[in-house]
Amino acid sequence: MTYCVGILVRDGLVMISDTRTNAGLDNIATYRKLHVFERPGDRVVAIATSGNLAITQSVVTLVTEGFEDAETGETETIYSVPSMFRAAQLVGRAIREVYRVDGRALEQSAASFDVTMLVAGQIKGGRLRLFMVYRAGNFIEATEDTPYLQIGEHKYGKPILDRAATFETNLDDALKLGLLSMDSTIRSNLSVGLPIDTLMVRRDALQSALRHRIGSDDAYFADLRQRWSRALRDAHQAIPTPPYGQA
Repeated sequence: MTYCVGILVRDGLVMISDTRTNAGLDNIATYRKLHVFERPGDRVVAIATSGNLAITQSVVTLVTEGFEDAETGETETIYSVPSMFRAAQLVGRAIREVYRVDGRALEQSAASFDVTMLVAGQIKGGRLRLFMVYRAGNFIEATEDTPYLQIGEHKYGKPILDRAATFETNLDDALKLGLLSMDSTIRSNLSVGLPIDTLMVRRDALQSALRHRIGSDDAYFADLRQRWSRALRDAHQAIPTPPYGQA
């Protein structure tokens, strides 16, 4: 299990991912799930992954190594695609290729072909975009009405985003909301955990403004968790007692 979230606002993009993987209660490991492909001034593309680790690693390798164009003989990779739409298509193609190679063997061993990815960023000449790519290789895009997308264990972190995240949210506040969303998930699901990888991209900058890993010793995140818990307790206590059933 995992939790990754992408938030697209007017000023830019925030991507946040946990790093925990587990195949049982006593088999827990840390793997990077937020992969950033950056060439300052030309592109910054992020891929956040959820699902079977072997599948997601194969997909990331394929988009890095690329596919040969049968007509031109050129190899198209995540560093050469001309637009974010084509980047999402490339990821979808890689997922289908992994399924072609490994899908039947997984099904025969009663293992599901489990993979979902967030693809986001900006390529020179295009706009900042955020996509969610499904196991079939098709995808949807975040919009001004729905400016965030989640993959993995998303239900615990969704309420804060539903209530507070809009396209007009300040970029720094979007990062804060994403971290609160992650904290809510970590508190409610042991299969999601630290460290947390974060990425912030300002619109039209064509490079990352922040790439940071939050560990258990991160003072800001520890303070954020304590403040949020205290604020929730204070808010609940400040709300009048329900009148139902009172004499």
